[in-house]
Amino acid sequence: MTASPATARSVEVLQPGYGATVQDLGRPGHAALGVSPSGAADRDSLRLANRLVGNHESAAGIEAPLGGLTLRFDHHATVALTGAPCPARVGRRQVDMYAPVRLAPGDELRVATPAEGLRLYIAVRGGLRTPATLGSRSTDTIAGLGPARLAAGDVLPVGTSTTGWPAADLAPRPRLPAEPRLRILPGPRDDWFTAAALTALTSQPYTVTTDSDRVGMRLDGPALERLHHRELPSEATVAGALQVPPSGRPILFLADHPVTGGYPVIAVVHEADLPLAAQARPGQTLRFSHRA
Repeated sequence: MTASPATARSVEVLQPGYGATVQDLGRPGHAALGVSPSGAADRDSLRLANRLVGNHESAAGIEAPLGGLTLRFDHHATVALTGAPCPARVGRRQVDMYAPVRLAPGDELRVATPAEGLRLYIAVRGGLRTPATLGSRSTDTIAGLGPARLAAGDVLPVGTSTTGWPAADLAPRPRLPAEPRLRILPGPRDDWFTAAALTALTSQPYTVTTDSDRVGMRLDGPALERLHHRELPSEATVAGALQVPPSGRPILFLADHPVTGGYPVIAVVHEADLPLAAQARPGQTLRFSHRA
């Protein structure tokens, strides 16, 4: 992932944090090839970061779960940090979230670990120009597409495509909820479950387990009882699907979900609520409610 000598502007990864990746808005339209859309898990945060630096919303940036990374810039750059609120510094200067940050050549941006939320997004004016696969620069961790997870020493080329400067230089957002509430639409296999299963799903909290990543979140809570115990042929799945394995504890599919699954899906989380789901960290509780 090293830039060529001709690359005029780049970002060097000094510390990669805890599994940071390059992400854009994904590669939709390839499910027939067995490729999920992938892309940023919290798309709202990536879009906002790009708007704050004058990029196209689809420009590639960095998704950093739990922060912890350090980047060095070789050019006058403008960056924006959104998503999980992380303390960040350039030298001795503290920098703010949700606002453009100007950097000089040689500056190092150091990001700490967030006190709440999970995924931080960093946009660089001009966008990251890592090689594209199937029209996207996103890292798909389940299919192995796109660039590898960031590692110390990686040099990321920066592009020049922008949309002009935004009208606002600050975009404050409310704090992330301590207990996210995710709206669901029952189905397509809710008829495989007892009526009590859907009631349990929407009336009691579930805890995000440590067995969670960009593919999905395994949840701990009330087991969802099935009416039918026969095998289900593999069928299409989408981000937000709540697939229920034999344990009865649901798995919430996220950005890198498989395109097919063999367990029944009791419900699907509203697409607009997936950014909230993407910010839920292990040990946190969340609730489901019927879509309004």
